[in-house]
Amino acid sequence: MILSAYVARRFLRMLVMIAAIFAAILFLIDIVEQIRRFSDEGIGLTGAAGLSALNITSSFYSILPLITVLSGIALFLNLSRSSELVAIRASGRSGLRVLAAPAVAAALAGAVCVAVLNPMVAATAKRYDAAVARIQSDSGQTISLGEDAVWLRQALPTRDADGAETSGQVVIRASRTSPDATTLYDATFMIFAPKEGPTRRIDAAEARLSDGSWNLSRVKEWPLTEVNPEAMAQTYDQLELPTDLTAARIRDSFGRPEAIPIWQLPTFIQGLERAGFSAQRHKVWLQMELARPLLMAAMVAIAAAFTMRHMRGRKMGMLVLGAFGCGIGLFFLRNLAQVLGDNGGIPPALAGWAPPIVALLFALGALLRLEDG
Repeated sequence: MILSAYVARRFLRMLVMIAAIFAAILFLIDIVEQIRRFSDEGIGLTGAAGLSALNITSSFYSILPLITVLSGIALFLNLSRSSELVAIRASGRSGLRVLAAPAVAAALAGAVCVAVLNPMVAATAKRYDAAVARIQSDSGQTISLGEDAVWLRQALPTRDADGAETSGQVVIRASRTSPDATTLYDATFMIFAPKEGPTRRIDAAEARLSDGSWNLSRVKEWPLTEVNPEAMAQTYDQLELPTDLTAARIRDSFGRPEAIPIWQLPTFIQGLERAGFSAQRHKVWLQMELARPLLMAAMVAIAAAFTMRHMRGRKMGMLVLGAFGCGIGLFFLRNLAQVLGDNGGIPPALAGWAPPIVALLFALGALLRLEDG
C-alpha cells in the first residue's frame, strides 16, 4: 500500500502540473481570441480576461483525457529514468500491480471531475453566453421547459403610430412539440407591443413552422386592447404569423448538453421527452460523462503499455510518440462515437462506454504480452 500510494501521488502531482500548464496556455490563447472578437465593443484586457476565464473551462474539461495520457507518460518516464521502475519490478511486483495505483487515481480524479468540475463548466458556460449576449445586445429568442409546457420567445417586427419600424415580442406557450421542433400543439401566442404591453392573444390547435412564418390551424384571436376582448374575438381556419425562428435555432436554444450540470441532466432529459423533443444528444452526453472515469483510467493504461519499461536512446522517443498517438486516437474515437450516438446510429450507452472499454482491453493485452515476453 505504501508503494501504491507513492506511485499514485507521483501521478496526481504530474496531472496537476500538466493541467495547470495547459490551463495557462488556453487562457492566454483565449484572451487573444476574445480581444479579436470583441474589439469593436471595447471590452479591454480586463473584460477579455474575465470572458476567457469563463470560456476556457469547457475547453479544458474536454482535453482532460489528453492531459491524463501525458501525465501517465511523464510518470512512467520519470520512474524509468530514476531506475525506480527497475527496482519495483525487481522486487517481484507485476506490471499490472504497478499500473493499478495510477489507474485508480486517474479514475478517482475523473469521478471528482464529473461530480465537481462538470457543474462548474455548466455554470461558467451559461455565464459566458449571458455575458456575450449583453455585449452584443442580442435579444434573440429563448426557450424553457415547464412541468407541462414549452415556452418560447421571439422578436416580432411592428410599426408604431408614426410608421417607424419597431421590434415587439411574442411569448409562445405550447403543451408539446414534434421531435424536430417544427410543430407546436395547443399553442398560445401572446403578442407584446413596445411600451404598450400585451396587444393580442392567439390560440391555435397546431402551429407549424415554415420559412419565416408560423402557419396556425384552428385559430382564435383576442384583441387585448379592447374593453371586452371576448366580444371582439375572431376565429380563423388558418392564420400566418411572421417569425425569425428556425427549427435549428429552437433546438440550439436548449444549449449544449455540456451546459447542463450532470446532476440535473436526467431530469432535463425527462422534460425534453415530455415536451416532445428528442433528447438523444443529452442521453449520449450523460453516458459519456458517466464513462469519463473509465476513460481516464484507460488513458493511463495506454501510457503504461508503451512506457512502462527501461528505455534508452531513440527507442524512448518512438514509444512516447506511440503512446501519445494512441491517446489522441482514443480521443477522436470517442468523439466519433459521440457523433454516431447523436445521430442515432448507435445506442447512447454504446457511444459512451465502448471507446474506453476497448482502449482499456487493448492496453491490458499489450501489458500482458510485455509481461510474458
